Amino acid sequence: MVWSLSLQLRLSSPSHKLPHLETRLNFHLYPMSSTGSWKTQEVHPRSEPQQTTTKEVTFGKPFVAPPRLPLGFNELDLSRHANIRVIANAENITKEGFTASLNTWGDSILHSAGASWFELAPGYFEYQNGEFSTEDDHPWDEPQRETSRRIYFARPFITPPKVIVFLKELHMDKTKDWRVSTKVSDIDVNGLNILINTWGDSILYSAAAGSIAYPSDRPYVFSCTACTGDVRHWSKPQHLNNKSIGFDGVQFWRTPSVFMAIKSLAFSHKADLRIKVRAKNVTATGLTWHLKSWGDSIFTSGEVSILAVA
Repeated sequence: MVWSLSLQLRLSSPSHKLPHLETRLNFHLYPMSSTGSWKTQEVHPRSEPQQTTTKEVTFGKPFVAPPRLPLGFNELDLSRHANIRVIANAENITKEGFTASLNTWGDSILHSAGASWFELAPGYFEYQNGEFSTEDDHPWDEPQRETSRRIYFARPFITPPKVIVFLKELHMDKTKDWRVSTKVSDIDVNGLNILINTWGDSILYSAAAGSIAYPSDRPYVFSCTACTGDVRHWSKPQHLNNKSIGFDGVQFWRTPSVFMAIKSLAFSHKADLRIKVRAKNVTATGLTWHLKSWGDSIFTSGEVSILAVA
């Protein structure tokens, strides 16, 4: 949604001997979009893992109706001694807030996790979001290496939009390395394909991905994918990966709000899965992204989706 305000100034001479002067000032006001994040360690320490962790979140300002809340992982810390099972949700959404949850199930041990969200007013169709789970295509106990689904926009765009995609649920076998990626393809004005894939000998029982699409001509929006491959080769695992990037010609008038969520990951199953993504040194011209692991984790590669808005 874009609001345009036109001001007209008209100056006339009382004697009408001078021609009137007329000036019109046109400018656009882009509504600020809000992002947020939370982590289970705000509720309990990682040394006390729980299957269900929730937190009540209050919006900075109430909406006129419950908003849409696409969300994705920004942190995961799970034990290698059981299958990787984790899901992020936003529940009980009202005009004032919602219940954020980060949960696991079965015998999985979730030490900690984090999620990012993006607040979208229900009637605000400049941004449109979608979601796809592999279980919409096949049951979890019939794992596949590649799964895709066509997602249609609630309202068509005028031109093909820009899109980011990210993980919000993951279930993988503990006996094989953990590899999963989310992608989009065949973007047009009506929709796109979301792909959730694995490779090598990994066993992906299920996963879910969210997406955010926005008009490609918006001047105060920036998005990109950051990857460990931008700073090192996948065959040389390392814990700390970061890079400073510019906003590619987008000149924000203020420091933007940033949404970051995990797009893909690849870890050895011989140690715990630990990953965290963050944006630091955020200014009106750029930021530094961080993709990190710690402990004895073997971090082969990872990707993160970034969306900056003001």
